[in-house]
Amino acid sequence: MSNKFILLLVTPLLLFSIFSCNNEDNEKYIQITGIAQGSTYHVICSLPEDVKAKHIENSINLTLQTIDNSISGYNKGSLLSKINDGEDLPLDSIFINVFIRSKEIWQESNGMFDPSASPLFDLWGFGFKEKDNVTQAKIDSILQFVGMDKVSLSTYADGSTHLIKEDSRMSLNFNAIAQGYTCDVISKVLDSIGSLNYLVEVGREIVCRGERSQGGKWRVGLDKPIDGNMDEGKYLQEVINFSDGGIVTSGNYRKFYIENGEKYSHTLNPVTGYPVKHNLLSATVLARDGSTADAYATWFMVVGIDQARQITKSKEDVDAYLIYGEQDDMKSWCSSGIILDNKI
Repeated sequence: MSNKFILLLVTPLLLFSIFSCNNEDNEKYIQITGIAQGSTYHVICSLPEDVKAKHIENSINLTLQTIDNSISGYNKGSLLSKINDGEDLPLDSIFINVFIRSKEIWQESNGMFDPSASPLFDLWGFGFKEKDNVTQAKIDSILQFVGMDKVSLSTYADGSTHLIKEDSRMSLNFNAIAQGYTCDVISKVLDSIGSLNYLVEVGREIVCRGERSQGGKWRVGLDKPIDGNMDEGKYLQEVINFSDGGIVTSGNYRKFYIENGEKYSHTLNPVTGYPVKHNLLSATVLARDGSTADAYATWFMVVGIDQARQITKSKEDVDAYLIYGEQDDMKSWCSSGIILDNKI
């Protein structure tokens, strides 16, 4: 389940499971909605003539269940949960793919994106367990077994792949990439049936391709990062026109708590073990796929506005819209590849 419920679909969403509409070329679009990964999902796609809507709905729901059974930390029967509890089990392709991509971004980010920081999230109350009493001693103890260099994949004699931990106390949390990855997998399902236009949204992480039914690029709204704002779409910062890739927003204004007058956000620095304290309020990342956009958005929220800007400028295939400053004085920066709609 994602920690980010920031993106708002500007395209109107209906309450029933499947509907269809036609564009000017009489191309049929359908929408499929439901509950997944602790949140909701919406899929809007053009429908090839020889494909039934119910077939696509069944394929999507099967895909979601398969992913949940593999890498969900909230599903106590998932492969990830069992491995976190110390079981040595063969890994499926979903787990392997997410692990490999996570380790690549961990290396690229110099450890700022780190699924092995799971015990730190548990300690602070943002993981899979109840919040503990946080002390420097506990943080120091956990940091000894945090780092993706301390966990690897190994092929056994029977050909199966297993996770190898340097320390048995290690555990993984794929929340910062799982929903982006889920969007990628569903998009491949749609590609396989010949859909040329679609928007896939899982927990407000988005992957889209082609055009919306009304014509033109898909329109994605960004909420203002106002602390405690749970009313999606009521206060929009911008609307971005986007197609053919992933778009994900991460922020600290919905998932945090106040303790002794101090705000503690769900974004943790895996190196220090503490929640971040800087003025980057939200980071929206546009990338070639949902997995990359999801992980980068978290990475940017860890390092703050200056480094996030520098990283974006150094990447040809990554764009970002960054909101920073104070609650009563918000500023924004966006890279040149972003197309703003200006029709909120």
